[in-house]
Amino acid sequence: MSLNHVRPWRNIYRRKSRQIMVGNVPVGGDAPISVQTMTNTVTTDVKGTIAQVQAAAEAGADIVRISVPDKESSAALKEIVRESPVPIVADIHFHYQRGIEAAEAGAACLRINPGNIGDEKRVREVIKAARDNNCSMRIGVNAGSLEKHLLEKYGEPCPEAMVESGLDHIKILEDNDFLDFKISCKASDVFLAAAAYQALAEATEAPIHLGITEAGGLVSGTIKSAIGLGNLLWMGIGDTIRVSLSADPVEEVKVGYEILKSLGLRHRGVNIISCPSCARQGFDVIKTVEVLEKRLEHIKTPMSLSIIGCVVNGPGEALMTDVGFTGGGAGNGMVYLAGKQSHRMSNDQMVEHIVEQVEKKAAEIEAASEAAE
Repeated sequence: MSLNHVRPWRNIYRRKSRQIMVGNVPVGGDAPISVQTMTNTVTTDVKGTIAQVQAAAEAGADIVRISVPDKESSAALKEIVRESPVPIVADIHFHYQRGIEAAEAGAACLRINPGNIGDEKRVREVIKAARDNNCSMRIGVNAGSLEKHLLEKYGEPCPEAMVESGLDHIKILEDNDFLDFKISCKASDVFLAAAAYQALAEATEAPIHLGITEAGGLVSGTIKSAIGLGNLLWMGIGDTIRVSLSADPVEEVKVGYEILKSLGLRHRGVNIISCPSCARQGFDVIKTVEVLEKRLEHIKTPMSLSIIGCVVNGPGEALMTDVGFTGGGAGNGMVYLAGKQSHRMSNDQMVEHIVEQVEKKAAEIEAASEAAE
């Protein structure tokens, strides 16, 4: 439920960037901010890698990146691309031959720093392979792998060094009339990454890929990414994101969507608004929300659900959600539909009933959307 049209202070004005295509996914311009993740399987394990790509896609990933460190991985990539439901980015680091192989294998994008793959002849060969195979590129600057001359110039990784590195790589592509690229300048330090991205956003019109690299485990990495990416997105910076977690790639996708949903930038699935619970709760809020999150994972339609334990904040929250349940007394609570009181329901039946109401509302939203088209 969007309130932006009546509450302009909720609006985020996105930075203007040119648009490129990563396979069939538009990145930049007025395209939705895409969510990416990366496989952590051995690429030559084709079956395992395909399964991980498919799981990420089912969770909502728009793009998946795969590391291609050797020739055997290039060969495996061709089969993986063929089975993938989403565009694949091939991470080739500084191996120019892997870049050519990946483009020919059907990768939609190459993650590459053109200044690190050798002489101009090699760069031109990779660009030709990308152009011939409708393959875009991502320049991937990282604070942990800056060029030696920049570290000598600046003394340490800093925003200025990261932006200079990015602009140097951009110039190589632009000098070869190749503009189908996006760029990132990641760091594990939130302050360093944010400052570098802000400066980069002013220095180029290229689409920007956001990430806080090596953010950490599921909890700590989620928090760090939410702070770093959230602030940049709030400023209008970012055309595609990847949350880097030491966790299942599916978790990266989930966190990515939650960050975008919290800012009203992207909506997918059920946004559950729930209280932390206290002694006033009329039912076990924490257990109920845990069950509902699992039961409603199959819903892809954007919609909102409030689960509040008592009548202090419950009715107010329910007024702003598609479906709501507020705890009351005597073992039952109030069901809200479209922000209005509808009927009472017993606590022991409320989970099944809420699932039914959410599924019904999702079907109505989808039907209305199809009719509008």
